[in-house]
Amino acid sequence: MRSWFGFLSLSLALLVSPATLAADVGSKVQNVNIRDANNNPATIPSLGSKVLAIFYTDPDVSDQNDPFADVLKAADLPDDKYQGIGIANLAEAPLKPNSLIRMIIRKKIAKYDSTILTDPDRTLATAWSLGDGNELSIVIIIDKTGTVKYVKRGQLSASESQAGLALIQQLIAQ
Repeated sequence: MRSWFGFLSLSLALLVSPATLAADVGSKVQNVNIRDANNNPATIPSLGSKVLAIFYTDPDVSDQNDPFADVLKAADLPDDKYQGIGIANLAEAPLKPNSLIRMIIRKKIAKYDSTILTDPDRTLATAWSLGDGNELSIVIIIDKTGTVKYVKRGQLSASESQAGLALIQQLIAQ
């Protein structure tokens, strides 16, 4: 009986451990104070007023979901209803100088004509219960009310990218 209780306790602990949580689909998220590409204070623009595709990414795998970003850019979504936002999880790249990462970020800003922010101390990951983001790009799609509609940890496949685009188009139309 004791070993069963121990197993159950360990299983429950693993389920609620911050390292394993992810933003829940259907939950409403709040804005947080993070940093911009020049290390100035910033918050997530348009949260609660536009459909957002947020790419929360470890700089070591900064290109992991570029194919999905390319799909979204090619779709020419309306700027007044949609915004794509990248957030570099700087805490997951302690060996790279932040100045180098910010230089790369500024190049991506030019390429995708979008907003890319930085999270130097996992503020967003903690606030939104994203769990461990090491070596990951986490894609979060949020509707215009601030409700999470989709979360994917890791690289999206081609079919997931198309489904993500379809979801964003559906949310824009609402």
